[in-house]
Amino acid sequence: MPPSELAALRGEPSYVWRSGQERRLQMIAAAAPLQGATVLVDGCGMGSYAGQIRRRFNAHVEAMDVEPERVAAAQRQTPRALIAAAEHLPYPANAFDMVLSNEVLEHVQDDRAAAREMVRVTKPNGVIIVFCPNRWYPFETHGHYWRGSYHFGNTPLINYLPDVLRNKLAPHVRAYTARGVRRLFEGLPVRVVKHTRIFGGYDNIARRAPTLAKIIRAALYVTENTPLRVLGLSHFLVLKKHAP
Repeated sequence: MPPSELAALRGEPSYVWRSGQERRLQMIAAAAPLQGATVLVDGCGMGSYAGQIRRRFNAHVEAMDVEPERVAAAQRQTPRALIAAAEHLPYPANAFDMVLSNEVLEHVQDDRAAAREMVRVTKPNGVIIVFCPNRWYPFETHGHYWRGSYHFGNTPLINYLPDVLRNKLAPHVRAYTARGVRRLFEGLPVRVVKHTRIFGGYDNIARRAPTLAKIIRAALYVTENTPLRVLGLSHFLVLKKHAP
């Protein structure tokens, strides 16, 4: 599938449900009680996770995204999807048992404000789950700019450059160190329950070479339990909001 017009600005959402998305959903379900829960999918894209959570767990799911066409698609997965920005969530405080932010923070205008809003709308003892890009993954998956033109696809080693150079090549997206993503929630009434880094599903490889993808997944998923997880694709951060 060719990149959408929003690829540089917002990234590419999940268009189809494949093993990578299924694996993340299982991580989410293990980290937060979803059955009958009130859930917000913050930056829902096409609504894949919102729809799966609503159907499988009989959850009350709200969803929002800043892009109108993506919200229109998400409404086919879950009716309660609306247009909104992550920095200004149109929900009351203490409204949700779980808030999911899946590869969204790297795209927002103000990631610290978006983190504050997630905490605000989460109930006391509720859970916030964040997936976001790891600075030390060997590839920048959101493409890069060169001589004024955007180039879609995986670009090696950009994120290993100093910020002044990295941000010239990839000004459209953030990538986080472990300290950097946790810093977004400093001073907020939450505690970190789990923080690790995970590798991807490599579903595009699986489509062309299933056996090779199986080998890659097996090898990389083992490394998630070793210090080599520092090279993982994404941070997986689970926070719990303090009780009053």
